[in-house]
Amino acid sequence: MKIGILTSGGDCPGLNAVIRGFAKYIYENVPKTEIIGISDGYGGLITGEAKPLKESDFSGILNVGGTILGTSRQPFKMMTVEEQNGQSRLDQMKKNYKKLGLDLLVTLGGAGTHKTAALLASEGLNVIGLPKTIDNDIFGTEVTFGFHSAVDIATECIDRIHTTAASHGRTMLIEIMGNKVGWLTLYSGIAGGADIVLIPEIPFDPNEVVKTIRHRIDQGKSFNIIAIAEGAMTKDESKMKKSERLESRGGEATCTKKLASYIAENADVETRIVVPGHLQRGGNPSPYDRLLSTEMGSFAGKLVQDGNFGTTVAMKNNQISYNNLQAIAGKTKYVPEDHQMIEVAKSIGITFGDGVKFKGLR
Repeated sequence: MKIGILTSGGDCPGLNAVIRGFAKYIYENVPKTEIIGISDGYGGLITGEAKPLKESDFSGILNVGGTILGTSRQPFKMMTVEEQNGQSRLDQMKKNYKKLGLDLLVTLGGAGTHKTAALLASEGLNVIGLPKTIDNDIFGTEVTFGFHSAVDIATECIDRIHTTAASHGRTMLIEIMGNKVGWLTLYSGIAGGADIVLIPEIPFDPNEVVKTIRHRIDQGKSFNIIAIAEGAMTKDESKMKKSERLESRGGEATCTKKLASYIAENADVETRIVVPGHLQRGGNPSPYDRLLSTEMGSFAGKLVQDGNFGTTVAMKNNQISYNNLQAIAGKTKYVPEDHQMIEVAKSIGITFGDGVKFKGLR
């Protein structure tokens, strides 16, 4: 058997650990199997850039961040568009799948990667997916590898901002990654002791944010910590198209700068913005992610052994399982407004800028 493996989309801690866990299972349990490393995600499958990997290539990478295979982004909407050579990227991938003599393709990636994996599966290719993203937004799985490492990093950032905010009596806005969903901001915000958490799923009222800050000042608090997701938006912005939001923000991709100015003007406090950015995606995986990645990688190996293709690994009810690719591709796992962690946050005084009070823990 020949198995192609690739990592696609943004990098995150845990990719190498998954690759290692998968390879070790295959070498131990599926004899006479060759693993082909495909370079730079789907881009490598489009161009046919790949090479056979040796068992030794998978040693010493459990705790290494990034990906030994390289990665890139390939927009899903471009996959079926006919290009100058008369073929689409999908056509090229199918062609190279056969040219490389692959029996199976294993894809490690996020939402876009899974959509393309499902497309390839619908075209008759044998595909198995693995859920990677710091956003934790892949439908059908309780957790994705890379998420917990990113929570650790974002939380450490908030921890460090606490000391400088307290020293200078400032209101600090820490912009956490998460363009569509707020899982990373929610978890790191609570873990880091933020006073206000702003996520895409709960549009906020700037006046409510100011109200919270004024209340804290009245209580003798000299500083404020706001964890704000990249995709956070005001209630007014939530009714706008993306282009209209961009215009209302003066060309800024996020609302963080505009909110910081509004707070400074209306709460009479000094504000500062901190953007950890790609720090949240870099570095070595946490011990939790090393364990999760090994578990998911080895389970993908079992799916190979069972011939269970057209699937993607998932965590369900705290057990490793799988989903059908077609059933989850194109769906997003948002933070429910009644999620227990939101109620937990409200129960200890964290506000979400929407004016909705604590309703009680379930």
